[in-house]
Amino acid sequence: MRIRLAIRDDIPAIVAMLANDPLGRNREKFQDILPEPYYTAFEKITQDANQELIVGESESGEIIATLQLSFIQYLTYRGGIRAQIEAVRVHETRRNEGIGQKVLEWAIARAKEKGAHLVQLTTDKKRGHTLRFYEKLGFRATHEGMKLHLDND
Repeated sequence: MRIRLAIRDDIPAIVAMLANDPLGRNREKFQDILPEPYYTAFEKITQDANQELIVGESESGEIIATLQLSFIQYLTYRGGIRAQIEAVRVHETRRNEGIGQKVLEWAIARAKEKGAHLVQLTTDKKRGHTLRFYEKLGFRATHEGMKLHLDND
């Protein structure tokens, strides 16, 4: 598997993976012609030096994994950098092959390379199997996270 920055042509495969689970089906809109906001978001991500949209590509060129890595500069930790991992997905036909572990290990190494002192991620409490997977990689539930959904329609 080759891990690389995503390109515009990867967007349909990425959105298909994001939409391919019970939670994603309710929030994503995967269709043959994707809505323009996905492409607008991609352009914003690629223009931001603190954002990296990553894909794992099989030997045959198929997109089989994705994640987004964000670098957050802040004042605490003596002006430290925190790396945030979001939207980790592995194609449903390639799960349980170690692909998720490989892309997360890549992301952790990338965070170290960028000088981050901490890597964090969140997972929905409904994804118990995912929580155990992250714990196996060394992540610990040290904080209680909270969200406030905003209605922007």
